[in-house]
Amino acid sequence: MIEELRRAPLLSRLDTDQLERVGRHATRVTLDADQLLFSQGDAANRFYLLLSGQMQLFRLSPEGAEKVIEIVSPGQTFAEALMFLSAPRYPVCASALMSSELLAIDVVDFAAMLRESVDTCFVVLGALSQRLRGLIGEIDDLTLHTATSRVARYLAAKMTPGERTLELDVRKGILASRLSVQPETFSRVVKSLTARGVIRMQGSQVTVLDEEALLRVGELEDTLEPGPVSIGSLGSLRP
Repeated sequence: MIEELRRAPLLSRLDTDQLERVGRHATRVTLDADQLLFSQGDAANRFYLLLSGQMQLFRLSPEGAEKVIEIVSPGQTFAEALMFLSAPRYPVCASALMSSELLAIDVVDFAAMLRESVDTCFVVLGALSQRLRGLIGEIDDLTLHTATSRVARYLAAKMTPGERTLELDVRKGILASRLSVQPETFSRVVKSLTARGVIRMQGSQVTVLDEEALLRVGELEDTLEPGPVSIGSLGSLRP
């Protein structure tokens, strides 16, 4: 468990004694596909590290519609910022998109550990600041860019350097919600990019035919950082 904890960016700079303490208060959780981990409004007694699988964080509207806030990949933590609140409650729901394994980390003991070490506090706050940077980038994506641009930015950001083919690892409806576009709008954008010779899509596999055009559509010619990251998370907390 110590090595699993150390791979998380939020926890990677903790010393061995601290990681052992976190491990003593952590429990393993396994979920089946579509199984709920917690609901919006539940008491936030734990935050989570995803070891394997894939999770979605989403909010429910009063009418019951789902809005996907984040798609969590292995190595990422989530709900950790709530430890700084008094009597925190989860502001989102969390469910597994596929069979998943997580570590549930006790909020009370982790916060107590932070109070004992100013240096550890700054380490954690630095990691959370990176997450905030990603969220600010996402606000820019949602307010300053069209649906077509957001889809192009997502595809460009998912590309591995030197590769032209990528796999969409989430269902298209969930991805559309994550990008704040309607599923039919997402389909129209894909068809438009295909007709323009920018991409080719077969099932869940996307081949980028014209990378420069994709970057132009996404308005990313000068801003895309190397490496596979997701929309709104340039510089955010990724393994």
